[in-house]
Amino acid sequence: MPEKQTLVMKFGGTSVGSTKALVKVIQIVNDAHAEYPRVVVITSAMSGVTNLLLDSASLAAQGKIDSLASAESTLREKNFAVADLLIKDEKLCEVTKREINDLILSLVDLCKAIAVLGEASPRAMDAVASLGERMSVRLLGAALESAGINVNTIESTEFIVTNAHFQNAHPDFKATTEKVRGILNPLLDEGIIPVTTGFIGATPEGVITTLGRGGSDYSAAIIGSVLPADEVWIWTDVDGIMTTDPRIVPTAKTLSEITYSEIAELAYYGAKVLHPKTIRPVVDAGIGLRICNTLNPTHPGTRLIANAPPDLQARNGQVVKAVTAIRNQRLVTIEGRGMLGVPGVAARAFGAVASTRTSVPLITQASSEQSICFAVPAESATSVINALQAVFASEIEEEDIDRVWMTEDVSIITVVGVGMRHTPGVAGQVFTQLGNSKANVLAIAQGSSEVSISMVVAAADTELAVKALHELIVK
Repeated sequence: MPEKQTLVMKFGGTSVGSTKALVKVIQIVNDAHAEYPRVVVITSAMSGVTNLLLDSASLAAQGKIDSLASAESTLREKNFAVADLLIKDEKLCEVTKREINDLILSLVDLCKAIAVLGEASPRAMDAVASLGERMSVRLLGAALESAGINVNTIESTEFIVTNAHFQNAHPDFKATTEKVRGILNPLLDEGIIPVTTGFIGATPEGVITTLGRGGSDYSAAIIGSVLPADEVWIWTDVDGIMTTDPRIVPTAKTLSEITYSEIAELAYYGAKVLHPKTIRPVVDAGIGLRICNTLNPTHPGTRLIANAPPDLQARNGQVVKAVTAIRNQRLVTIEGRGMLGVPGVAARAFGAVASTRTSVPLITQASSEQSICFAVPAESATSVINALQAVFASEIEEEDIDRVWMTEDVSIITVVGVGMRHTPGVAGQVFTQLGNSKANVLAIAQGSSEVSISMVVAAADTELAVKALHELIVK
């Protein structure tokens, strides 16, 4: 088997959010480069910084710029304190601080411009949001250089080419492949570690875009898949992917391995460890993926594996592997006897939802075709209802549709496990557990892949349902 050569490592916000964590990062990078001759390092913004930036822009859009001075001061203190401690070379430290300060001042300028306009366009919000990573990459690059590691700091806007769908841009893989290989390979061939930004890219014209919140994982998958790398490691603040949220179930355990199809379901249904878009480029490229803990680097973490035969997983007792919950959802229902047998109702309904730019995580329809029910994020529910009422105005007037309505807050609870495919009675066990716990199920959905079953429960029943279903996992 050929020796592994290329490793892409992404460090999350908490991994670069303090001096203590960054000391660990420096050691991790050093150790990794001893094992892999070619290493690429990707950094998120320091923890809390992106929220601070976006909040500043949102307030500016309302004409409120009084808090700008405080944001400016916070960013300066947060970055400069780390720089003073980790960048030993005085000249390098001063250059780094000056570059970071220029980025902080550009935040002030952007927010003042937003305040004058009275609105923050998606393009402006991307310019603001990108500043966190752009500060972080300079800090980490200089800290690594100061530790004697041969690095080259470069923003990913130089090689991640995207469309102009600001705030959730899609990469142009062909153009990105060409640029990544043209820019990064010469550095890697010389033993230099490129240190770059996650989360951001640029249009062909060079305008900064972002890949959506949590997009640094996606950046790692993109770069890893197009180089291509042998492995991608995502460094975060937990030991890996857990059987459920340990804040709900303290006995939750770290999974040593998980299949691509299982992690895809978990990422989609609320597990915060991986950005949902991360999975596909890695799967398509056949690259190894590992989730690691920066603060506990000796822990093996969770490895993603190719999809093992479901019957083997079932024989190993791993029928249900994990339970996850998405909170703050609303169930929207369209119902009416006039819908029966009428073509195009669902298409029109979801066209209306799409017009509000809302994602639908769960759909269910009665076999009688008299109702369609789906979940949407609570913050989007009112705009979705308004869009549906507008689209079906004539049907509502003619009473073909009785009503379009939504519930109070609900949660989507999902049980995940490849072994469920070939194990009779899993659904029965799931609903027996929920029944015994007195958690009422409002809606159910199971994908044709049979890797997961999702249930909607009232917000008040969330923890009850998660605890009950976690008992199905083999300890």
